[in-house]
Amino acid sequence: MSERLPAEFADLEAFAATWSLPTERQRYDQRLASTIADMEAFYDAVVPRAEEAMTYLEGLPFDALPDDAANLLHLLYSMIQVSFPVEVWHQPKVPDTGSSTLDTFIEPVP
Repeated sequence: MSERLPAEFADLEAFAATWSLPTERQRYDQRLASTIADMEAFYDAVVPRAEEAMTYLEGLPFDALPDDAANLLHLLYSMIQVSFPVEVWHQPKVPDTGSSTLDTFIEPVP
């Protein structure tokens, strides 16, 4: 298996293939395709390391992140994507929204 994350975050490697996704749409789709148990496991693993990950990333040039650092950033974006479902809703979808969706047209840049 090829490492996707910086060596300092090897303990999060098991989540990288699923959650280190480059677009918001991919992260949202992954959230909808995941069970709440899967999201909780991911969230519980990443949250304790989030501040350390942000500090690590702040030491790098955002306009030229190495691939492993970009994957770490995407992992943090996914952690944010699952935070409300895990902490508040206890389900992947926003409650009481029926079949509505939200599409973004501009992606955040690192």
